[in-house]
Amino acid sequence: MRTSRIRTTALAAVTAALALGLTACGSGDSDSKASGSDKAAGTTQSRSASTGDGKSGTEQANSTGDKASGGTDEIASKDATAGAQQCRGDEMLVTAVHRFAGQQGDHLLVTASNQGTKPCWVTSFPAVRLGDDSLELPHSKKDNPGGNKHITLQPGGKAYSAVNLFDYGTGHQTAQSLAIALRGTDGHESPYYSVVMKGQKQQFSWNEADVLNWNTQKPYDF
Repeated sequence: MRTSRIRTTALAAVTAALALGLTACGSGDSDSKASGSDKAAGTTQSRSASTGDGKSGTEQANSTGDKASGGTDEIASKDATAGAQQCRGDEMLVTAVHRFAGQQGDHLLVTASNQGTKPCWVTSFPAVRLGDDSLELPHSKKDNPGGNKHITLQPGGKAYSAVNLFDYGTGHQTAQSLAIALRGTDGHESPYYSVVMKGQKQQFSWNEADVLNWNTQKPYDF
């Protein structure tokens, strides 16, 4: 009986040790698999976060899209404005403010706001007539390039232009009103309509004047 108890006790110890060994092995395998998953995830994140050229996977995809069709942002923008038509006078609120009156840099800041419910675009520069003058102002020779692009205005969106005024002091014309027309891609103009003058010094004078392209930023905003 004593021998049997010793054997039983020894067997129980061996069994317990074996169970602990298996548990430890199982735990090791589990950790290994988790580590493997972490490594795999880490590799995926690493590839997404930084590809060989230093760009993220998303950026690289967008970069590829840029080469193919202008990139994700541009595609989304094109989708959002795919049905956009040319802006019309009856859906636009156009105002003008006389800025830096009597100073160098004297100009009229022209702001066009899309008051419609759908996106629309403007291009080139507005056709402008000052006061009662029937002559259309020329495009500024010092303007930045890019006037052939379409600037899409979402509802409430704004575009800016400016009429540069050159007053030599004698023989000038004076007015406090202007009319503009929007140009199409072919350069043809829509009907003219009056522009609302704002600000305190609405009267302006000029011997010569020219116009800037539409832009999403205010020109001469200093």
